[in-house]
Amino acid sequence: MANYTAADIKALRESTGAGMLDVKKALDEADGDRAKATEILRVKGLKGVTKREGRTTSNGLVTAKAEGGTGTLVEVLCETDFVAKGEKFIALADQVLAQAVAAGASDADALLKSNLEDGRTVQELLDDANATIGEKIEVKRVARVEAPVVVSYLHKTSPDLPAQIGVLVGAEGGDEQVVRDVAMHVAAFSPTVLSRDEVDPTTVENERRVAEATAKEEGKPEAALPKIVEGRVNGFFKENVLLEQPFAKDAKKTVAKVLEEAGATATSFARFRVGS
Repeated sequence: MANYTAADIKALRESTGAGMLDVKKALDEADGDRAKATEILRVKGLKGVTKREGRTTSNGLVTAKAEGGTGTLVEVLCETDFVAKGEKFIALADQVLAQAVAAGASDADALLKSNLEDGRTVQELLDDANATIGEKIEVKRVARVEAPVVVSYLHKTSPDLPAQIGVLVGAEGGDEQVVRDVAMHVAAFSPTVLSRDEVDPTTVENERRVAEATAKEEGKPEAALPKIVEGRVNGFFKENVLLEQPFAKDAKKTVAKVLEEAGATATSFARFRVGS
């Protein structure tokens, strides 16, 4: 019989996240050597990584940090909500975020290739977690915002799950509270761009064409078409452009007006929702 105790089993399960039976088999094979058993579990787990590559990761969390004029937002995905709300996955996401901040990463590829203090890349860290947790885990997106004032906001869509929506907002002037209010607005109203200048001209032209065709189909007078089309295109901007959206806390004002009254100017933002 292998030389190990119940305490060894417990410690190995806690350190690797592996199941009871797998831990016992590994300790048997390693003749009670915990370090060797850990390696055995890792090797066996990594064999399953390639099998999981084609699986869908539609659950997970977003996590963020903002300080010193820099904000970082990371989306980490897994396969099931059961794993997403587990302590090991949440701790892993915190580690990935910390590395993203330390490395100054602004995209997922750069983050995955960056090296942790122990010499592993973030991709290798995820592969190890993939092996022990038993699900495909990936960093989907990373965003970085720099401005004199940067605020992060995380929103839970379900009390049982970690944050599913994450926002960064960068601004100049004003105070942090108004920027935080704008970040909460972004979470709720999901704008796609900061200002209408950022909308692709082709998209605007298409919206104009659709608006005109719709108005004609509705039998609107020819003379009224230009005004109707302009109104519908402006409606498109109000739906998608942050600065032109009615503010969540006071729909009589636009986000731009609220910022102006606070002496602030929004410079950029980022918004992630898990799986979208």
